[in-house]
Amino acid sequence: MTAQTRRLGLDIAGLLAFGYDLRLQNDDENRFMLTVLDGGTFASSVFLHYPTAQKARFGYLMMLPLLKLREKYLNLIHKMITTRMAKTKDARHDLYSFVADVLDAGSGGLRQTGDTGKTAMSATFFYLSRNPEAYQKLADEIRSNFESGSEIRGAALASCHYLRACIDEALRMSPPAPGILWRELAPEESGDQPFIVDGHVIPDGTLVGVNTYSLHHNEEYFPNSFTYSPERWLDPSTTPEAKKLMRDAFAPFSTGPRGCAGRAMAYLQINLVVAKTLWYFDFEAAPGKVGEIGAGKPEMGTGRERPGEFQLEDIFGSSHDGPYLTFKPRGNIWKEIGEDNMEQK
Repeated sequence: MTAQTRRLGLDIAGLLAFGYDLRLQNDDENRFMLTVLDGGTFASSVFLHYPTAQKARFGYLMMLPLLKLREKYLNLIHKMITTRMAKTKDARHDLYSFVADVLDAGSGGLRQTGDTGKTAMSATFFYLSRNPEAYQKLADEIRSNFESGSEIRGAALASCHYLRACIDEALRMSPPAPGILWRELAPEESGDQPFIVDGHVIPDGTLVGVNTYSLHHNEEYFPNSFTYSPERWLDPSTTPEAKKLMRDAFAPFSTGPRGCAGRAMAYLQINLVVAKTLWYFDFEAAPGKVGEIGAGKPEMGTGRERPGEFQLEDIFGSSHDGPYLTFKPRGNIWKEIGEDNMEQK
């Protein structure tokens, strides 16, 4: 599901930003951009932890193998922007229609827009395929709240509380940005008082940060933190104080200035994909070894030994593989897909 959800996310990003169809899901012509984005993300991760590497032009050496692809990528971005600029500002209700008056066409770049959704969707599918009770409860919620797939839209999904709980629990277990986003106290913030964290005085110029994965698996905030339990977000017996503590410690999209600006859009995308998938299909982990891809194993070492946990690699965002699933259409309901597409056209 990793490749499919990533292509889907970037296709959506291209359409929402500039009304440009990258066709990554059905055509391999533009899939080279995924390689460029991976290289750029890895370089960003290195510079985040070792800022001096960027000053030493280490980044140029890291991206050297991708120079030709990077040029091709920049040409594609330029084409996306100029194609949209050739149309009137209000030709489409996309991001460009709102920022056209201030857009600098020479500085545009398609970032990791699709990657947050990629990890969230992949993780949600992984945990649902490993937790049959949660899967059935969510399937019942979706299938009892709608009469057809065309009814499944953003506003209508607001009443599907278990859907949101399943997604939030997947984001908690396997956050899209699992590492540390470092922060340095600005001189104007320090004033005359020392900067103290947990009783320790932090000298000026010191970078500090909290690891998101560790935060999400802190037993003080999330009891039984390695257990996938959507119910933790809905339990009526949880005290208001405990609920607030969980929400304050929940940071899958980061927080503050580095927080994901597209958080609401990411949730909308994930909600729609998961809900529509469960409306049209049943799914389960693929049989055999391929179905185990993405899961932890004892031989992977300490911290990666849990088969019920979706495994991530921290590269500023997340790198992962899987899950591999088998899908079965629900009777004749799948035929609605073609009918919905015809109606939209």
